[in-house]
Amino acid sequence: MQNTGLYANPFALMMDPQAVIAAMERSERLNHLQSRICRPLDKPLIPHINGDTNAFDQEVDSAPDLENDIIGAD
Repeated sequence: MQNTGLYANPFALMMDPQAVIAAMERSERLNHLQSRICRPLDKPLIPHINGDTNAFDQEVDSAPDLENDIIGAD
């Protein structure tokens, strides 16, 4: 029962990491969590946009700058 007070302190848990790992492996709540492995080199799940993005970029670049119009109105 003395270990219960010791393990309530997160800094004391760092002194006995094997006990923490064993408790995590026995935990029913942790075992029922859903998990997914993510790898940094996985392809993104963002759908590919069909269309000419260069035309859109040129349209945005050629549009007048609204900030300059608002400042010039004063």
